[in-house]
Amino acid sequence: MKALYKPAASPGFELTDRPEPEAGPGEVKIRVLRTGICGTDLHIEAWDDWAAGAIDVPLVPGHEFCGEVVAVGPGVRDVTEGDLVSGEGHVVCGTCRNCRAGRRHLCIRTSSIGVNRDGAFAEYVVLPESNVWVHHTPVDPDLGAIFDPFGNAVHTALSFPLVGEDVLITGAGPIGLMAAQVCRHVGARFVVITDVSPYRLELARSMGVDLALDVSSETVADAQHRLGMVEGFDVALEMSGHPSALPDVIDNLNHGGRIAMLGLPSTPIEIDWARVVTHMITIKGIYGREMYETWYAMSAMLRSGLDISGVITHRFPATEWAEGFATARGGRCGKVVLDWTEVG
Repeated sequence: MKALYKPAASPGFELTDRPEPEAGPGEVKIRVLRTGICGTDLHIEAWDDWAAGAIDVPLVPGHEFCGEVVAVGPGVRDVTEGDLVSGEGHVVCGTCRNCRAGRRHLCIRTSSIGVNRDGAFAEYVVLPESNVWVHHTPVDPDLGAIFDPFGNAVHTALSFPLVGEDVLITGAGPIGLMAAQVCRHVGARFVVITDVSPYRLELARSMGVDLALDVSSETVADAQHRLGMVEGFDVALEMSGHPSALPDVIDNLNHGGRIAMLGLPSTPIEIDWARVVTHMITIKGIYGREMYETWYAMSAMLRSGLDISGVITHRFPATEWAEGFATARGGRCGKVVLDWTEVG
């Protein structure tokens, strides 16, 4: 099969022939139709310090995908050939305390598809049945390919009650944009998103936020004034990882405010912990998706009218993967999708 492959610890990928995987006991073989390009994939392609410390090569990367089941191994019960599926990218051990308690997203031995094991930038990928999400209602394959980051957005956004609340989202990347639409869909009052990219702020406006704020020229306090707010934001979703974002969020929360934090800081962040204590602020770290409550919520919201398709701004054949990666890295985009149907 054709696959994007990193043969050695150096920058770049190769689109080359690799052995086609086969489904073993309890596993499902999937013909990949579409893949999404994630920030993690950009790190792996560039072979930066994070990738050098986290990735073992050789590797087929890629963890955001949609495809069609073409074979199932012995013992597979609920997935059948012909199913249109996406995949949960975190393969868990099943035996640690959290797994046994049903908190699989907190597994201490998580192995990530396309990071710790071969992934979906290929014509075929094999997953455990427990990681396969079957789309029982029609889903565009482009949309099915971004269920993984959509799940990050849903997990973050639904961490706290949102009905009637004022929500601040820092970072208008694809996950922040999808989270904004989730907040609106479930009943938030004001949804404000911040960034410094004019392209992404304009994309946020087109997707229905109340205010898209350029924090290089305006402050979050300005946003409160423009919206007529008097007590600060109730819920904040920190998606950017920028070292200035979290302190700014804390300064603009109401007493008892809640923060769901998905962005990964690259440097230490200095926090006014006295304010956190005296204002009784909750900070919750978010990683991945809740297995599988988040997936049920995603599918249910799409069926009830949530439309996140606007976040997909660019599509490329998989043979043009380098242009797709350059587009994703350049930042003038939402989500970038690769089409694997004619790569052979």
